[in-house]
Amino acid sequence: MKKTVYGFFALLGLALGTTTSVQAQDNLGADCGCPSVASRPEVIVTTLPGYTAVAGTFGGELTNGATFTCANTYILDKKIYIPAGQTLTIAPGTVIKGGTHTIPSEATALVIERGGRIMANGTESCPIVFTADADDMDGTFPIGTNGLWGGVALLGKATNNLLLSNNGTYAAGAGNGRLAVGDGLGVLEGFATSNPQDRFGVLLSGTVAGETVGTFDDNDNSGVMRYVSIRHTGAILAVGNELNALTLGSVGRGTVLEHIEIVSGGDDSIEIFGGTVDIKYCSILFGNDDMYDWDLGWTGRGQFLFGMKTSTSASPDSDNGIEGDSDDQASNNLPRSHPKFYNMTLLGNSKALGTSDNSGLCAIMAKDLTEGEIYNSVFANFRNGFNMVKSVSGTRTFAAGGQAWHNWTNNPAVPTLATATTGNGTQSLKVVCNTFVGVTNPLTNGATSASAGTVITSGADFTQFTVTDKNDIVTGNTLPGFDYNFTVDNTTNVFSVQNDVVPNPALSVSGCPTAPIDGFYTPAPYRGAFSSEAGENWLSDWSFSAVLNHSTGIAACPTDLDQDGDTDVDDFLIFAPAFGTSCN
Repeated sequence: MKKTVYGFFALLGLALGTTTSVQAQDNLGADCGCPSVASRPEVIVTTLPGYTAVAGTFGGELTNGATFTCANTYILDKKIYIPAGQTLTIAPGTVIKGGTHTIPSEATALVIERGGRIMANGTESCPIVFTADADDMDGTFPIGTNGLWGGVALLGKATNNLLLSNNGTYAAGAGNGRLAVGDGLGVLEGFATSNPQDRFGVLLSGTVAGETVGTFDDNDNSGVMRYVSIRHTGAILAVGNELNALTLGSVGRGTVLEHIEIVSGGDDSIEIFGGTVDIKYCSILFGNDDMYDWDLGWTGRGQFLFGMKTSTSASPDSDNGIEGDSDDQASNNLPRSHPKFYNMTLLGNSKALGTSDNSGLCAIMAKDLTEGEIYNSVFANFRNGFNMVKSVSGTRTFAAGGQAWHNWTNNPAVPTLATATTGNGTQSLKVVCNTFVGVTNPLTNGATSASAGTVITSGADFTQFTVTDKNDIVTGNTLPGFDYNFTVDNTTNVFSVQNDVVPNPALSVSGCPTAPIDGFYTPAPYRGAFSSEAGENWLSDWSFSAVLNHSTGIAACPTDLDQDGDTDVDDFLIFAPAFGTSCN
């Protein structure tokens, strides 16, 4: 898809009216010399040289690594592992498809083992796409379809807070990302074995077959993923034990994850179990569970993150924008999760009635003793805005007492944590300078799938939320320049009504924290994921957002008037007859 700056073609596009038709991606990678997707021969990955089956994994390893090029389409017919010391290189414009299996435990996936690497360095004009085998890449595969294959998992050796004594010994078929095989060593959610290929972290003590006692490496490097789209994932082993679209287990900060897109995931779109990895320029569309989920002591950074639910008919279990955990076994293990975010825009679907696999239907669901910082962001159209688990009694009580609520509030009426190094009086969970739009209950505690929890609209806690922490509440869909409503046919993918995800004028961050100048964050003097200044949105051209044309703020290259993915003579023939006409 060739990109140009906005100009006469863009003005003509506005004059002719905004189109909402679905665009094809069958010429994906044309700028990189790639053939049309339909013409590419299929390569079954288990037939590649060096593939070696591994008992119990329902797949095997590429013991020589591999290079995928855009000359072919690659079929993941089993779980494919990249072992330690090996690299999977994926060229820009390449398409990889996950095969569908009827036996849940045999769901296909790509797994980068500890010590292995993925080099998927796509470009804006030649992105890399992981999708389901049934997707013809013509833009019409239904966005309401999910769970057809597993997803992509990166496993590393960075810090987590797993302790065997708290989390319990791994049980076959129950791998939920929280069960250990040893201190510091876990098994990923959605995996049915405790084989070394499915493990993340480092064995800190004791004896486990195939493992050597070691120490965490927070600079661990699992490779690079840039301009990568992952679609129609989330195969289910059992309720609450699904494969995520992108799973990151103890991944280190040496790994680069930028311009990542998740479309129509059946479970969480991006789930992070411990580690120090950073994420930037990420987009979540139409997932059936949480958009961004963290657990087990993740301490990374995030900026420019977008998320958008679709209708509850297409995603009946759609849950939270963010679900933040620190230690789901209520053991108060350290380090606690403490990620730092700037510039998010997350759109819910106003779902009010939960299902058995929901936890709150919130923009931000803070659980356990999670810490963290969320600044300068926009959250819209959720049942609840910022919800915190509050209980200090019962089966979910931590050894030190308290929950996420106690890490947020400065209210002296709230009991302090008995032994925590941070918490009440320190406010180690910060939600500051954010805008909540059309959210039924902006501040709550104790929300569950069945209950909206305790709604807080007055008192010291509400004052802290709206005055001290400078969070703004906008009633209804009334934020200038911003519109979270849309109408889409989840079968044909056609948007008959577009939303607008860019407030205009920009929302002020005067007096708000600014992103540190540390080599990762980018200065952004506005709230939300997108600038209101005229120009190209960072999702334009390359992403499925542009393919669907769901937003007035996200559009494919404006010179591509016939929306075939190229700016060529056909577009000129559309433009030429209108040259010199008035656009008033």
